[in-house]
This record gives sequence, C-alpha cells and structure tokens, in this order.
Amino acid sequence: MLLRTEQLTKHYGPITALDRLDLEIVPGEIVGILGPNGSGKSTALRLMLGFLRPSAGRASINGHDCWDDSVNARTHVSYLPGELRLYENMTGRQLIEFLSRLRQYALDERMPQLARTFDIDIDRPLAQMSSGMKRKIALMQVLLPQTPLVILDEPTNTLDPSMRDQLLDQLRASAQRGQAVLFSSHVLTEVEHVCDRVAILQCGRLVHWQDMRALRSVRRVDVQLSRAIDGLAAPAFVKALQVNGLNMQFEHTGPLPELLRWLAELPIAELNIEPMGLANIYQHYHRMNGTTP
Repeated sequence: MLLRTEQLTKHYGPITALDRLDLEIVPGEIVGILGPNGSGKSTALRLMLGFLRPSAGRASINGHDCWDDSVNARTHVSYLPGELRLYENMTGRQLIEFLSRLRQYALDERMPQLARTFDIDIDRPLAQMSSGMKRKIALMQVLLPQTPLVILDEPTNTLDPSMRDQLLDQLRASAQRGQAVLFSSHVLTEVEHVCDRVAILQCGRLVHWQDMRALRSVRRVDVQLSRAIDGLAAPAFVKALQVNGLNMQFEHTGPLPELLRWLAELPIAELNIEPMGLANIYQHYHRMNGTTP
C-alpha cells in the first residue's frame, strides 16, 4: 500500500476539520477528493504530507509515518499546494533547476517537452508571469520527478480549458507509469474523466466512496414521447423510472443493444442517453448539508 490513513483526525479547538478518515491508495491509480470549501480536503492533504500533526489516527506513505517520519515520507511525494508561493526573482527554468537539485533528481529532455505541452516560456521571469503561467511552472516541477505519489490541491485553478485537458492527460500518463495520483477538486467533470475512485467529504467526514468504472457503466436516459402510452411495461433493466406526461426518465446498466431494441418500439420524439456522472451523487450529500460545489 503506497498511501494509507487510519482514523486520521484533526481538531482545532472545538472544531473538527477532519474526522476519522480511512483511505488507501495503491500505485497506478488516480483518486479524487471532492467537497466544498471547509469539507476537509486541504486539511487531509496537509496531514498526509506531515505539515500538520494529527489529533488522532495516523497517515503513512510507503511505510513511513507522515508525522513521525515526515522527511522520509515526503521523499516519495511531489506536491502542488492550492496557493502558490514561488521565488519570483527567478525564471521558470531557474526555479525548476533549483528544486531539482534540492530533490537530487536529474532533469532530461522531458523538461522542454513538458514546457511545449503546457505552452510556457520557462525562460521568462516569474515576476512577469500571470497566475496561470506560474501554475504551469509549478505543475512542471511536480510532474518531472516522477515520484511514486503525486498530491495536488486544486491543480486546475487559473488554468484555461485546453490546459486543463493537457494536465489531465499528464495525470493519466503518470498513472500508466505506475505512479499514484491524489488530487482535490471542485470541478466534477474533470474528476469524472480521469479518476479511478472518488472520495466525497462533508464537514470533515468521508461520506461516500465511488468506483468510477462502475459509475461509468450507468446511463441516464431521457425520453420525450410523441404520444401517451397506456399501460407501459418497463423491462427489468430500467431502474428508477419517472414518468411525467410525455417525458420519461430512467437509469440503465448493461448492454446498449437491448435498451435500443426496447426504445425502438416506443413512439419517441426526442432521446438523450448519457453517463450518470457524479453530479447526482455529490448533490445527494451536499444538498442535505446546504452546500453546493
């Protein structure tokens, strides 16, 4: 097990920022943490990195306790914080080279390749870069070492849509190389597209684990009928059927041909079939708590 937390808890006086988090991550998988501000996402990441001392429980990376043996634990991690503080008297190249010497890893042809992928001039002074450009430099120094574990806190903040897609591609490539990736996000679509599993936090507690492969096999079907049907008998593969006049909504899991054969027998005016997605699951928990993404 590369990363494990056991009943990981953090109190700030009477406030519980994280409550008994149990989490395990293995090499080669991408895990997302979802939740609104104040749900405990950043606190969990900082505890895993040994930046905060847990009030109870423990976290370990590659067998090293994240608090008692934090230096050795962090040798296995590359980390992108949510709020950047960079040395702005350097160029992007100078910062990356400086950090590579600190971490004792050799830079190679991947640095110019990644700079081209992110469309960034690494010889430009950081003081002259926009917030999005600075985040690209920070992402490069996280991705280049190819550590066993990559932890990112809101990594796509300030990135434009095309650069978000490029970053998600890089995270997939990292997982294919056997690295584990853990990142927090507010953006449901990017979590849906790239993650293998997703943890949903609410008020510091883990309220739901979602296997994304299983979720992607579930489809939401919206049907607009051209005329009413008396005594409609839905087959067994139709779940959570809702009928409102000529509009019909339901969930489907299984092979598409059997669904399409059944739909072909109905008087359909409009049809929409799409993956279920995380939105309904997320809103189930956070609407109950009065929060939204």
